[in-house]
Amino acid sequence: MTSSSTNKRERTPRPGVSRVRVALAAAALAGLGCATLAAVPATAAGEALTVQYRQSSTGSDQAEPWFKAVNTGSTSVSLAQVKIRYYFKADSGASYTYACSWAVKGCANITGTFGTLANPTATADRYLEIGFTAGAGSLAPGADTGDMQLRFYRSNWQPLNQADDYSFGSGQTSYANWSKVTAAVGGTRVWGTAPTGDNPTDPTGPTNPTDPPAAGPRLFDDFDYTSSSDPAIGAHGWNVRSNSGGPGVPGASWPAENVTFAKEGTNSVMNLETSTAGTPASTKQTEVLTKATKFLGGTYAARVRFADAPKYGPDGDHLVSTFFTINDLKAPMADDYAEYDFEYLPNGGWGEPSNILYTTSWETYRPDPWEAVNQHSESRISYAGWHDLVLAIDDTAIVYYIDGVEFGRHDSRYLPERPMSINFNQWLIDLAGQTSTTPRAYDQKVDWVLHAKDQVLTPAQVTAAVAAYRAAGKAFEDTVPAS
Repeated sequence: MTSSSTNKRERTPRPGVSRVRVALAAAALAGLGCATLAAVPATAAGEALTVQYRQSSTGSDQAEPWFKAVNTGSTSVSLAQVKIRYYFKADSGASYTYACSWAVKGCANITGTFGTLANPTATADRYLEIGFTAGAGSLAPGADTGDMQLRFYRSNWQPLNQADDYSFGSGQTSYANWSKVTAAVGGTRVWGTAPTGDNPTDPTGPTNPTDPPAAGPRLFDDFDYTSSSDPAIGAHGWNVRSNSGGPGVPGASWPAENVTFAKEGTNSVMNLETSTAGTPASTKQTEVLTKATKFLGGTYAARVRFADAPKYGPDGDHLVSTFFTINDLKAPMADDYAEYDFEYLPNGGWGEPSNILYTTSWETYRPDPWEAVNQHSESRISYAGWHDLVLAIDDTAIVYYIDGVEFGRHDSRYLPERPMSINFNQWLIDLAGQTSTTPRAYDQKVDWVLHAKDQVLTPAQVTAAVAAYRAAGKAFEDTVPAS
């Protein structure tokens, strides 16, 4: 569960880093263009999927739609190609959080993303779209997914009303076929009847959310470099930090050679190694940031791998692994400062006893005496592994997504006034988490980064844009003008 609060979290400022601040907008996910159930095209011949549904809660604190997907066709179906939609009427002003309680296929292999209908009806203006990772595997003919015990709730835990929701069945207390949810395979609807607001034959209806909008100014980097000294890094506008200063352990160094590049499969991956032997002199932290502070509104996204444990040595250090935008603090409590963070603490810190992930939108701060004005969301679970991190900003809101699911939505009062830089860094808050003098090292990996200037992209559109760059063999592009 995530929570959001204002002015609560204090943490070490980053005095030596140029910071970028990004304001993200509430991204309205567009509908998935599908064929009608009655006319399945030839490309879907042999692929048929039935969705069984039961409700596990009629209460007002959360909705609990549980599903089974059944392959009723004659060919195997890859679940990574399957999307299931549950339609509902949003409560006024509400944002929602998705969760998976338990699933036969494993909750880590099931995604949940909220979308908005272009043409709302009396019983539906939003939907929860359920997808699957490659780890969910395939369904043979006649097989089913088993239980998917899912739920969603208002992000502030206020009561919600299910009685006016299109897909809700108050009497559906055991699994049975349910046509008020839809299923698509490879973008073609093969099951269910959608509300008219999701009718793809309506020319004013929603568009395919996996198609990016017409490309505007963008930065994309696949991090296909040979080493931290590769001249292409600087030519592409990046700085591999080597100067001293904060954040983190006073006296720590920032050696550029601790940033390395290697192939993982067909992808080139950047690795930031942070190491220590329990003393300031032995502590080596890492950071890569854009030279230019030219990024403002739009979408910021990166695929990042966090780690809970060191690659060698004893565990327990108060580590911070990050992806963020920031600009410089011109004076204490300056109102044109901006910063937007994804920060993962695998071993806690800042008063937290164990792993926690923060997304934080900053208005300003004072380093001494410490005073902060910010809004943050948090989740106290492990985020070890690869994650797609998306920050979307327009003139109304700042929205953070993790793996396609909305994680936090912050107020427009935290929108940026000045352009920012894009940063990745990994550092130690202190040396109190693990006091051993045995050497240890932690890795943070980055697969790619994308910024779309002044465009709010859905997480699915981000994925599609990255796939298009890779399909075209383009490892780098920067068409974002100087600020």
